[in-house]
Amino acid sequence: MENLSLHDPPLGAQPPLGGPLPPGILRAPPPPQPQQLPPQMFTTAAQLLDLTDKKLLVCLRDGRKLTGVLRSWDQFANLVLQSTVERVFATTSDPSESPPTGLYADRTHGTFLVRGENVLLLGEIDLDKDDEPPPGFEKAAFDAVERLAKERRAAERVKEKAKLRKLATLGFEGENLGEILL
Repeated sequence: MENLSLHDPPLGAQPPLGGPLPPGILRAPPPPQPQQLPPQMFTTAAQLLDLTDKKLLVCLRDGRKLTGVLRSWDQFANLVLQSTVERVFATTSDPSESPPTGLYADRTHGTFLVRGENVLLLGEIDLDKDDEPPPGFEKAAFDAVERLAKERRAAERVKEKAKLRKLATLGFEGENLGEILL
């Protein structure tokens, strides 16, 4: 065991710049520098930092589509959108047809608070293409488009229920078709 005093440098300590190494002490290699992660690697609300003060399209879990300028956000990805506009689409063609055709309408909401758990998708809007109408869609009155969209969703629900009943008769259990036996 070595006899060290308070005046001896700790093992592995760096000597003064340009000075010789004291006997018996080895110069340790510099610690490796942590590698910087690319911005794509963030999987938290911190990703929203790059989108602050930019115009975004936000798709919600209930099917609504909002566009607005992201002004603020928190650790739960709750969003504050300014100059928010809700856009509603009503397709008049078969959904499998490409591109779809139909009507769209916009409703202005102003400042809008979106709870983070309701966000399904969000992305930045290309401002050069923002003023162009969606391809295949024509602008119409909001009330008429909203009514057509609700009728279309109701018809889709009826069709989906019929499909699930048919699958149940073939032995497949769809969503909410299982019975609880007590």
